[in-house]
Amino acid sequence: MQTSETDTRRGLFLALGAYAIWGLVLPLYMKALNHVSPLEIVAHRIIWALPFAALILVHQGRLAHTLRYFGHLRTLSLAALTAVLISINWGVYVYAIVSNQAIDAALGYYINPLLNVALGAIFLRERPSRLQGVAIALAVVGVAIMTIKAGGLPWIALVLATTFGTYGLLRKLVKVDASEGFFLEVAILFPIAIGTLAFVTDVHFGAIPYETVMLVIAGPLTAIPLILFAAGARLLDFATVGILQYTVPTMLFLTAVFLFGEPFGFWQLVAFAFIWSALVLYAVTLIRQAREERRRRRGASTQGGAQFPDPKTDA
Repeated sequence: MQTSETDTRRGLFLALGAYAIWGLVLPLYMKALNHVSPLEIVAHRIIWALPFAALILVHQGRLAHTLRYFGHLRTLSLAALTAVLISINWGVYVYAIVSNQAIDAALGYYINPLLNVALGAIFLRERPSRLQGVAIALAVVGVAIMTIKAGGLPWIALVLATTFGTYGLLRKLVKVDASEGFFLEVAILFPIAIGTLAFVTDVHFGAIPYETVMLVIAGPLTAIPLILFAAGARLLDFATVGILQYTVPTMLFLTAVFLFGEPFGFWQLVAFAFIWSALVLYAVTLIRQAREERRRRRGASTQGGAQFPDPKTDA
């Protein structure tokens, strides 16, 4: 029991570390690079993430095994799709931060868990509960209010939620673990990132030392939270991971309003109120699912340990 509690605490620490980087460190980091083209930032995130991801696989003794996937057409095709989706997600995220639209980015990551439920229902035939259905409906109302009353369609939020949700759906089909999948994705994107830099007119890399260093560090800063999250998620139950993921958009939202000083009007507040209400309902469903799973396991354990009479012997 003590080992289980220790693992849970370790998983919590690892997951919160990932969420802190995603929700606080990365926004502040990207904001410090707000005079650099988003294309150049994303390109360098990919370029410098590749050697870091390779070093991790070398440390795990799995680089040679991972390289074999380049001869597996189905795995490589799916990895190419997930690579395109995650690069779009990174690009829109960086654009949102540097263009003072971090609130919309936070909205996107609030919507994402609910979109995952919808995608699971459509493509994986995972039937949502009644509360989850109500939560999705509330989220749709929130987006509609943002569209009609708060200044137009929140395209940044929708693109971030859609790309990340579809990315997660496709990653279920790629039978590789987190570090291997990340390496395949950045390896596929590497030549595209190199080519993209040729189209950036105002190149900052190499011009000023501290900017050059920041662009290089953007690579490991992209990889580290993914690895921390993958390690933490393995030690935590599904409900805990599901509820903890709200810390990312919450930190991003608070950073946008109180540190970046982005405007947050009345109709935005109303729209977010619908989204937050939807997330409360979704969290309730996760907690219920976790309780039912624990009950099921206890029941299975009890039945497994019970002694039943042998009907042949009694006869």
